[in-house]
Amino acid sequence: MRKNFGAQSDIYPMPVFIVAAYDEEGKPNCMNAAWGGIYDSKQIMVCLSHGHKTTKNIIATKAFTVNIADAKHVVEADYVGVASGNNEPDKMKKAGFTVTKSDFVNAPVINELPMAVECKLLKFNEDGICIGEIVNISVDEKVLGDDGLVAPEKLEAITFDPYHNAYLKLGEKVGNAFSDGKKLK
Repeated sequence: MRKNFGAQSDIYPMPVFIVAAYDEEGKPNCMNAAWGGIYDSKQIMVCLSHGHKTTKNIIATKAFTVNIADAKHVVEADYVGVASGNNEPDKMKKAGFTVTKSDFVNAPVINELPMAVECKLLKFNEDGICIGEIVNISVDEKVLGDDGLVAPEKLEAITFDPYHNAYLKLGEKVGNAFSDGKKLK
């Protein structure tokens, strides 16, 4: 038996993205955004309200980063979602986030978060859909495995649980993509 919840925006997993951009004077700002994901092979999409300071920065500078929130920075990631850059001009500093300018786009990479998707703005639709071209993905070497690739158990990315207003840690391997299903052929 199933329980019907009706039409809602609640899916799993819902990534926790910390979207960052510079303003026209070069001051960084960021926000927590849970509605987003890969849009095309080299594009990412994030749904952002036009009223956000970060949104205004992205439109002005035509660049942004999508930093992957991790379990070590849950408090900071949540704070940049509940505090508005329109009202708290130093919210990144208050969160303890420092930045380095991307080598690829005019946008800040958050040093404390282990993974950043560096993007050039392609389009910002009137309904709040921000589409960026992925120019580079930078990853802190601390979260790489012996194979030189991202180790999910070290990354400790978090996802938003919309039913319980909670953050959950990702990382346990449960199967092999493009392989396990062959057992049913």
